[in-house]
Amino acid sequence: MSGDLLEVARRRAGLTQEELASRASTSRPTLSAYESGRKSPTLATAERILHVAGFALTLDSRPTFRQVKPGRGRPFYVADSLWRLPLDAALSRVELPLRIDWSSSGRTHDLSKRRSRARCYEIVLREGMPEDIVSIIDGALLYDLWDDLVLPRALRREWEPAVERL
Repeated sequence: MSGDLLEVARRRAGLTQEELASRASTSRPTLSAYESGRKSPTLATAERILHVAGFALTLDSRPTFRQVKPGRGRPFYVADSLWRLPLDAALSRVELPLRIDWSSSGRTHDLSKRRSRARCYEIVLREGMPEDIVSIIDGALLYDLWDDLVLPRALRREWEPAVERL
């Protein structure tokens, strides 16, 4: 287990090492050793520490992607399943890189606004690489927008099974 995870949870909870260690019934030096990678907690210990910091250790599936080369048009990537993003990422402001949004002047999208999110999702689904898609698009929000998105027919057909499974 990466100590980074424990440190991130502690910092997001606004706790010092001393406070988190006390709440988790461990010592500050032990927590420090976990965070620095000098020691590795058992899964049960990591779960206990995360729990008292206000987080859960969860198992989320990671989508796999395949490239689709339609008869006409540019190739695009399709995931086999949908995923969730943390709320702050799912509703953030994103500036799309020029390699994705090369045709418009306003590459910044406010994902908390439905119309802006829809436009961003359309662009990312058409032009994005897998790492772009999983870092910008939230599965539940994609599902919510699906019927309103303006997408090429081939792209819509290929993504439909993953969207329908949600």
